[in-house]
Amino acid sequence: MDVKRFYRIASSAAVAFIVFVVIAVGSTYWWGGRKLVRKIDVAVQPVTFPTDAGAVEHGKYLYESRGCMDCHGANGAGKQVFDEANGLRVRAPDITRGNSDIEKYQLRDWDLAIRHGVAPSGRPLLIMPSEDYNRLSDSDFGALVAYVRSLPAGGGQPADIRLPWFIQGLYGAGVVKDAAEKIDHSLPPSPPIAAAVNAQYGAYVANSCKGCHGATLRGGNIPGAPPDWPAAADLRPSGAMKTYPQADQFVAMMRSGKRPDGSEVSRVMPFGAFAKMNDTDLNALYLFLAGK
Repeated sequence: MDVKRFYRIASSAAVAFIVFVVIAVGSTYWWGGRKLVRKIDVAVQPVTFPTDAGAVEHGKYLYESRGCMDCHGANGAGKQVFDEANGLRVRAPDITRGNSDIEKYQLRDWDLAIRHGVAPSGRPLLIMPSEDYNRLSDSDFGALVAYVRSLPAGGGQPADIRLPWFIQGLYGAGVVKDAAEKIDHSLPPSPPIAAAVNAQYGAYVANSCKGCHGATLRGGNIPGAPPDWPAAADLRPSGAMKTYPQADQFVAMMRSGKRPDGSEVSRVMPFGAFAKMNDTDLNALYLFLAGK
């Protein structure tokens, strides 16, 4: 084969490859846009929200200790969660009655949004980690919503989510999934589980870890997370839990963000929420994760 012919073939192959990549990326980006507006039909059973002070106070505890506060702010008025150089921008919405959209929420809409990752319109809610809350019992879910509904009106700002083209492409390709894709919507809510220092209750608490650490808590890269985020730790007994042979070491880490040797755990962990968790929840979580 002469040199000119070789270069013609090589050039044609390169052009064909570039065209293929452009079409592939464009197609996944287009599908990502289609997924953003798809309709999801979820049947939910009505839940009566409590009004007594004890339930609302328990709802406040859940709001502060299960990560809601980290995105929506202590007052529920929302805040900037991501503002990355790559174009990823996420502002969590005001979820108080100051937001006219939230003010229109019916009882079922709260369930769709929190436990299923679905907006009242039926479209998926991006970023909202409903896989963490899908297993909330009706009593805990009702208390949580009762507290949110008791908050004074905030600034009223809606969500602002802007995905860079490559994340939308990964979303279209199914590499990055929204919560509604991860959840088995046919499962009924978890039955009430009494708060106690045992592994059964610890498994219930551990549901709030699944958004980052995965459904089986094996850890790994967090799809859709900013590129500088480290992989989530493997929380099984054979993984990161080997670092904590004693429950008090684990509890101290969850409240300080530091391992027993003094080294810092990843700063992306929501230690602001973990520090609010009570001794019962943390010790039960330890028993479950450590396999004890």
